[in-house]
Amino acid sequence: MNRGSWRWSMMVGLLIAGIWGCGGDEPQPAGDLADIPYVPQAYLLPELPYFFPDLSVPADNPLTVDGVELGRYLFYDPILSVDSTLSCAGCHRQELGFTDGLALSEGVGQTIGIRNAKPLANVGFFEKGLFWDGRVQTLEELALHPIEDPLEMKNTLENLIADLQVHPEYPAMFRKAFGIADREEISAPLIAKALGQFTRTLVSFNAKYDYANWDRGPETQFFSPSELRGQKLFNREPIDPDEPHPGCSHCHVGPLVSTNEYANNGLDEALEPVDFPDPGLGGITGKPSDFGKFRVPSLRNVALTAPYMHDGRFATLEEVLDHYSSGGHYADNLDANIFPFSLTAQEREDLLSFLHTLTDTVFVQEPAYGNPFSE
Repeated sequence: MNRGSWRWSMMVGLLIAGIWGCGGDEPQPAGDLADIPYVPQAYLLPELPYFFPDLSVPADNPLTVDGVELGRYLFYDPILSVDSTLSCAGCHRQELGFTDGLALSEGVGQTIGIRNAKPLANVGFFEKGLFWDGRVQTLEELALHPIEDPLEMKNTLENLIADLQVHPEYPAMFRKAFGIADREEISAPLIAKALGQFTRTLVSFNAKYDYANWDRGPETQFFSPSELRGQKLFNREPIDPDEPHPGCSHCHVGPLVSTNEYANNGLDEALEPVDFPDPGLGGITGKPSDFGKFRVPSLRNVALTAPYMHDGRFATLEEVLDHYSSGGHYADNLDANIFPFSLTAQEREDLLSFLHTLTDTVFVQEPAYGNPFSE
């Protein structure tokens, strides 16, 4: 379906909605979708490399071709927002590693949010809570939060469901994805399942980092001398805190380039937990030891996902290095691996060169992850 035909369908749908709202034609009878074939076909992910963990898929939401496609349309459709101006892709742009390039995400009416939009590469592997503060445990839970958040899409699920039920295209898509018999069965859980299916397919494993570390590619994919030196700095284990290296791999490790844990990396000084300007995980758990802790982000595509940290305070990777080399700010729960260090100009250049090997150009150009309205 091209953009022109979709827009025409949207106009027809809005007209139909207006007629119904004025007491004209009656809604379609129950079972109005039953004649549309429901033949679910398993969606096959790209074969994951041997060094990747298994992707956990909920038993009640298996990946299907039609379910993923419905999720992709919903992800890119501003119909999810109260005034149809903002889609999920508005804050998660594929070319930016599914971030938005802003320090703080912007909602409907350019309302400024409180945190930076997290990248979505390999988000289906994050099994210890989602969002910066770990407030939800599944992609299905995550999918619905932005829709009703007053700083994001400002919609209600009731309004969205009503819009989808009278839409000229979506009821049939929900039928094909989930086997509903009539449009009245479109629901928040099904919206969440569709979005969960699509985001679960956003797998990234084709960076130079992958080829060079796991012998997957040709010689052209080997690290350059600078990149190799940078990786050694990234991974070095300190024996003496005065040893000049960052020790990044304590938090950013393995194929996901993250421990999937939560940490206080010294962004703000806090003599007491209540002193943190953003409580992070502590705002969810209420535990003093969790205040100021945030999910350790994956560094995949990190060169594309500026600005950095939960509040986007650092515009460049160079500023991030400056922060960590300073040793950060004091707090009782400061991660033990945060302490001052110094790097030579060459070491900084090498480390930044290595970080650029984490860019997966295949991922950010993959048509299956892109905007279906542009096809």
